[in-house]
Amino acid sequence: MSSSMPQIEAPQIVACTVSRDVQNFDLLIEDMEDALGESWGDLGFSEALAFFGQPEAQSLELIALALDAEDEENLVLMGEIIVQAKARDIKVILIAEDVSPVSLHSLLRQGADEFVPYPLPEGELAAAIDRVRAEPDPVAQAATKAPTLKPGADKDGALIVVHGLAGGTGGTTLAVNLAWELATADKKNPPKVCLLDLDLQFGAVATFLDLPRREVVYDMLSETENMDEESFGQALLTYEDRLQVLTAPAEMLPLDLISSEDVNRILNIARNQFDYVVVDMPSTLVQWSEAVLNNAHVYFAMLELDMRCAQNALRFKRALQSEELPVEKLRYVLNRAPKFTDLSAKSRVKRMAESLGISIDVHLPDGGKPITQANDHGMPLANSAPKNPLRREIAKLAASIHDLKAEEAKAA
Repeated sequence: MSSSMPQIEAPQIVACTVSRDVQNFDLLIEDMEDALGESWGDLGFSEALAFFGQPEAQSLELIALALDAEDEENLVLMGEIIVQAKARDIKVILIAEDVSPVSLHSLLRQGADEFVPYPLPEGELAAAIDRVRAEPDPVAQAATKAPTLKPGADKDGALIVVHGLAGGTGGTTLAVNLAWELATADKKNPPKVCLLDLDLQFGAVATFLDLPRREVVYDMLSETENMDEESFGQALLTYEDRLQVLTAPAEMLPLDLISSEDVNRILNIARNQFDYVVVDMPSTLVQWSEAVLNNAHVYFAMLELDMRCAQNALRFKRALQSEELPVEKLRYVLNRAPKFTDLSAKSRVKRMAESLGISIDVHLPDGGKPITQANDHGMPLANSAPKNPLRREIAKLAASIHDLKAEEAKAA
């Protein structure tokens, strides 16, 4: 009688790390072993593209694409890895160290499912793996459904506009979080709030709230003359049952795609349906900027304590005055304002305001890294960093706006 040794099957590979050198991410190796045991492998960037076409890749559920600052010059290759993985229904978790927000935004838009910063926070990789492997959650899918709007509503909602006077001044962060704070301002009788991203080219509201960008937005924008409550509602998404959002279109579009008439129609229907309408504007002045300013109840102009913002604020003010537009609606907001104890910086703020002939009404503190992390994770600050000083100031601003509207409603 002959006996044969039992065959020990190698574990099926369900995940792979993809990196220039996985040894640069030693914490990732440990966390992958903790989460997946021996059922994962490691690939280089070029190897990954070749491996996707092999029979062995059919069991692959996800990849952890790890990159650092040196890999930013290979963004095209990173994007191709994501596209090829998604084409085979393989989930992608981005692991990034010292990578610029612009690069991260680009890779997330190409289809990456999750983002985890490196060094990895405790348990974050395992949680991300669980999320991407889970079946689609019907509750989560319902959270992005289009709301049903009532024909003939006439709420005459307050229009609040946020306009960054230079790139990176925090306009979208203020718009997103102000809208969320307004939507949660009254627990017993929550106001209806709509957030409109009118930056048709680089709008990031969808990213900051982790919402999909859909073709229906372009369809609605290009045919506003036929728009009614139903078609406008279909272009909106619901965030956590509280906030209705019109994201920027899926593709980069020219800012003159829409006219003042289009914008007036959108704002009118939004104000009739909602108590508050918050608009995130492009930093560029366009032909329809006048329509937004004329409709606005308050127009927040965001700046920082630097020369470019001072020069842009002066140009902005002069441009509006030359067209005899209502500059009295402007409220200047200083982001990353100096701390109370920084007397020299506070005197610089005072000198800047005096030299520009403006009043800086709102001072927002520097919230630090948690702000970028919240935006990258697609969460309002109230959910991700509730005690952050920037979140507290935005909450105060929202409360003052809500109280003012309540007083006006009583007086009326």
